Amino acid sequence: MQTTDRAWREAGHALLVRALAELSYEDMLSPEPLGDGAYRVSLAAEYTFRAVRGGFESWRIDPGSVRRNGVPASDPMEFLVDARSALGLDGPTTAEALRELVATWSADALLRRSLPTASGLADASYVDLEQAQGGHPAMVLNKGRLGFTASDAEAYAPEAGRTLRLTWIAVHPSLGVSAGVSLADELDPDTTAAFASRAPDGYVWLPVHPFHLDVAVRPLFAPYLADGRIVELGEAPDRYRVLASVRTLVNVDHPAKFHVKVPLLIRNTLVWRGLPAGPTAGAPAVSAWLHALQASDPFLASHVDLLGEVASVAVRHPLFDRIPDAPYRYHELLAAVWREPVETYLRPGERARSLASLLVTGSDGVALVAELVARSGLSAVSWVRTLLRVVLAAPLHALHVHDLAFCPHGENTVVVFGPDDVPVRTMLKDFAEDVNLLPGRVYPGLPPEADRLLPRWSEGELAHSIVTAVFAGVFRPLAVLVGPLGISEPEFWGLVREAVEEYFEAVPEAAARRKEYGLTADRVERICLNREQLTGGGFHDRAEKEEFEIVSGTVPNPLVVHG
Repeated sequence: MQTTDRAWREAGHALLVRALAELSYEDMLSPEPLGDGAYRVSLAAEYTFRAVRGGFESWRIDPGSVRRNGVPASDPMEFLVDARSALGLDGPTTAEALRELVATWSADALLRRSLPTASGLADASYVDLEQAQGGHPAMVLNKGRLGFTASDAEAYAPEAGRTLRLTWIAVHPSLGVSAGVSLADELDPDTTAAFASRAPDGYVWLPVHPFHLDVAVRPLFAPYLADGRIVELGEAPDRYRVLASVRTLVNVDHPAKFHVKVPLLIRNTLVWRGLPAGPTAGAPAVSAWLHALQASDPFLASHVDLLGEVASVAVRHPLFDRIPDAPYRYHELLAAVWREPVETYLRPGERARSLASLLVTGSDGVALVAELVARSGLSAVSWVRTLLRVVLAAPLHALHVHDLAFCPHGENTVVVFGPDDVPVRTMLKDFAEDVNLLPGRVYPGLPPEADRLLPRWSEGELAHSIVTAVFAGVFRPLAVLVGPLGISEPEFWGLVREAVEEYFEAVPEAAARRKEYGLTADRVERICLNREQLTGGGFHDRAEKEEFEIVSGTVPNPLVVHG
């Protein structure tokens, strides 16, 4: 699929502006003030722009002001080459970064080609709105998807909007283990009968993404396909669409069926997108515990729905399994997780939209949030205040009452809207790898298999689940989008502080943990995802994902009024 020249130019220009802003925010670039809001960055070429500073000391760059040697600039790849010395990038890293950058640029251009107006975005289904997302707002190289060819991107990337079918395989029980609820209803009776005629008794069944089947399963598991420990059963008829995360699939023929999360042998935004065997196998146990915890807590029960990971299959590779220090992607090659769909918890007239999708601006230049405010009939302040309360309720409560951190970033948080497009509650997802606990604390009812799997972090690290994923990751760009609605950035952060304070007033027992978690401390750590990707471990094979170091220094907390 070819993009138009206009879409290509606009996508490149936007990517250049984001690169200047985010690399300056992370102190990888040092803009020199020229007066009256103008700045200069001296690289292999001289870049100038106009900007104001925002929350977390971020940069709000006027897109039309960016110049390279005095001429309007719009080429992010040229910028990266200009900046490589200042960024400290060697040749191999620069080349890898350019590879991810041009993939991101291509994806952004494709997205712009089919982007609806704000009204169209507001009318879009949950899955269609996922297609319009722009990727991680803080990362420059946010759609690298290294491993995809151009044809793969056109077939399997969310912005392409296409459907795919899954091939099912059967695995000998010495290699694969299943957990959770029965999946008898996931395949129609005729398909089940046809697959059963090919599968040996006692084998474990699971679906495989067509890309992954060709790139990972057939070549890397070839010995076990040859000796019969793995059997290809065939392609199932149901069609799927991908969510913004690329590896999570939604059944478009039967929306009430489970969402399926499968591994992909691609690297995107710092990590390889596999599924580790341990967390995959334990996912149903973690979800069952969280559902029981929610049922015992009236506050959680009324403010959030948990999209449980109700079934899973984890398959080990007999030889890679004996190499514990191999790059982690070789331990995440074959698995599947089935998750409850959003339809499970929607009531009549309600609509689901991921939190990340609220950052999208339509092809008419109108932000989706502006369209939703207009449709709601509320004032912008009232609507935004409601959104903030709804989004923060469950993460604040889980953290301060249960010492438990979800990872409620834009894709993992789904906002539920009433018929009037006013936010009413949230849904949360992704529990097997993204729920974290305190070390040394005993959690009632936590199954041993879940206890062994869930990471244990300190209070400060648990607090990052909100500071990083919500405040810096979503609210920082949202503060810009609500500006045209008459809400200044200081006023926006005041509303965030107000939502936090109202929670503590409503749940006084949570205040005992307030200081330890420090969400309203004067300063918070600066999260530097681009720094880690470009100069840390982002382009290197590692045995563990957790080795990434994404913190560099501190910044003033925008929730606090600084004199």
